[in-house]
Amino acid sequence: MKTIHKFILKSYFGPMILTFFIVMFVLIMQFMWRYIDELVGKGLSLNVILELMMYAAATLIPMGLPLATLLAAIMTMGNLGEHYELLALKSAGISLPRIIKPLTIVIVFISIGSFFVANNLVPYSMKKMKALIYDIRKQKQTIEFKDGIFFNGIENMSIRVGHQNPQTHLLTDVLIYDNSNYNKMTTTVADSGYIGLSADKRYLMVTLYNGQTYEESRQYNWYKENEFTRYDFDVQNAVIPLEGFDMERTDMSSFSNSQTRNVAELRQGIDSLEMQVNRSNARSYSPLMQQYLFRYDESLAQDTLPVHKVYAREMDAIASLDTSQLAQKMSVYMTAKSNAASSKSMFTFDEENAKEALMNLYRFKVEWHRKWSLPISILIFFLIGAPLGAIIRRGGLGMPIVVSVSFFVVYYVISITGEKMAREGTWDSFMGMWVSTFILMPIALFLTYKATNDSNLLNAEWYYVRYKRARSFFHGLIKRKNKYD
Repeated sequence: MKTIHKFILKSYFGPMILTFFIVMFVLIMQFMWRYIDELVGKGLSLNVILELMMYAAATLIPMGLPLATLLAAIMTMGNLGEHYELLALKSAGISLPRIIKPLTIVIVFISIGSFFVANNLVPYSMKKMKALIYDIRKQKQTIEFKDGIFFNGIENMSIRVGHQNPQTHLLTDVLIYDNSNYNKMTTTVADSGYIGLSADKRYLMVTLYNGQTYEESRQYNWYKENEFTRYDFDVQNAVIPLEGFDMERTDMSSFSNSQTRNVAELRQGIDSLEMQVNRSNARSYSPLMQQYLFRYDESLAQDTLPVHKVYAREMDAIASLDTSQLAQKMSVYMTAKSNAASSKSMFTFDEENAKEALMNLYRFKVEWHRKWSLPISILIFFLIGAPLGAIIRRGGLGMPIVVSVSFFVVYYVISITGEKMAREGTWDSFMGMWVSTFILMPIALFLTYKATNDSNLLNAEWYYVRYKRARSFFHGLIKRKNKYD
């Protein structure tokens, strides 16, 4: 490897690693902020939170890697241009494509690796993340008492405390309503005590001091045989089984959808859904004709029978009813009404099945194209970032962040719009998922051409000089016109 290649690679890997972790940190914080309401108050351990963040980070790699590639390319080439190292290389007869050749090879390998990440790591992490979020949502909040306010987080039980010592956790003026027993309502009043969860969060540990327990029976004929009992106690201990306060893990296989499948599974799902859609669309007309409308005359149920012959036979059948008895007419009417209702139900059911299968088919196709569009987007962002850095010649995190975020926002808006159109079936899946690539690829080639030819594309002074020349030219035309007039 040439010394210049080592220098270029060394200049790129530092910003690439730095920007990747910065982008991933921002995306993870956005993810955590989205689910902050469901995480607070559950008493989750640090391991559970770190596990959720790890799975979320894996699923966010396809979004963070293109932005990190773009930002790192702009920073690297901008630093080289700002310190005149890029100018020195060009003065030595080395063109821009030769300068970025080692970086291009590295980006190609990164793009290939990103495909395997999106195809293998992301589906697995998506399953684990969805299962973990479901378990967190299912878990109840921890027991937290506020002075003078009833706590109703335990099923069939309400607890109010007058005050809780923040150091010793001693509760004073305790009132407990227990409705867990259908035939008995229990009210407990105590001067003080301790109430908390066991270490495994499966039991409620209750220790009360100096109080009374009131029990009121709930018999069927309570108005005749109602019983009321009172117990005084100095110390009362109770262990109450609980559900939902401990973290119960759910099998991740229950959370399978288009986002949790690899390319092979998506291709298999697309083939199955296409067959299902075709069957749903094909089986509607024939059963309607044969089983409901013309069940007694198979010749009328043939798809090839001319419409005017079907209409003529129907008119003959209706005319024959004029001479029939009223009971027969009512019977024919009720049968026709029943067949019409049945055919409507059948068509509605088939329509819903076909619509659901079609929407799943759109989702599967979108995810299949997403797997392949990610590597191409990384390569395109590099081809945009490297020429831009060479043109603007600014390093650091100021100008590169502004430019890279602007391009990424444009890319993201176009991608989201195309994906929405593809999921709704308005656009073809290929068009919806690749429209951003088709738009940004010419921009990347244009910027590469301009940077190779040392264009002043983003030089404000260059535009100002051109503006002054154009203004002088038009002023000259106006003067010559006024002179001849």
